Amino acid sequence: SSGSSGINAEYGPVYFDLRALVSLPRLMRDAATLLYDAARDMKYTCICGVPYTALPIATVISVDHDIPMVIRRKEMKDYGTKKMVEGIFEAGESCLIIEDVITTGGSILETVDILEKAGLKATDGVVLLDRQQGGHVNLSNNNFNIKSVFNISEILNTLQKEGDIDQETVEKTLEFIEKNKLF
Repeated sequence: SSGSSGINAEYGPVYFDLRALVSLPRLMRDAATLLYDAARDMKYTCICGVPYTALPIATVISVDHDIPMVIRRKEMKDYGTKKMVEGIFEAGESCLIIEDVITTGGSILETVDILEKAGLKATDGVVLLDRQQGGHVNLSNNNFNIKSVFNISEILNTLQKEGDIDQETVEKTLEFIEKNKLF
């Protein structure tokens, strides 16, 4: 959903909160299908959703397409296995990263680092929404291939066509994004 409550320093006048997808199963399945389709030319043997919003989406992809999934912890527990990556995998396997939104690409790069330390290869990923603030460039500069299902310009144009936001909001948001590119 989009909200417009002033201008946030990182996100601008429009914020997309995809965490609500977990409460909308059909929409979450649609998002998972779009991400799976976006990855059709990528080679991988397992998937990993970036914590936390992309985890349920990755789970749907895993179950619907019988693809093994690994879970990247955000923090190491001081009990149990103490692993940062949970699941069954072989060293050297290629892992596709699933993400909901990218702004800088930092969460993906952090996930790549953790997966690689665990022995997986992580060079490809798919994201539902690219905020067009430089994340794509940052990931590319770090030899990571990312495919986006949607970008913010497309979403804004659709919302305007449907009458959900006005032209001024579109212009303010695009201006904000242009002035606040991080890479």
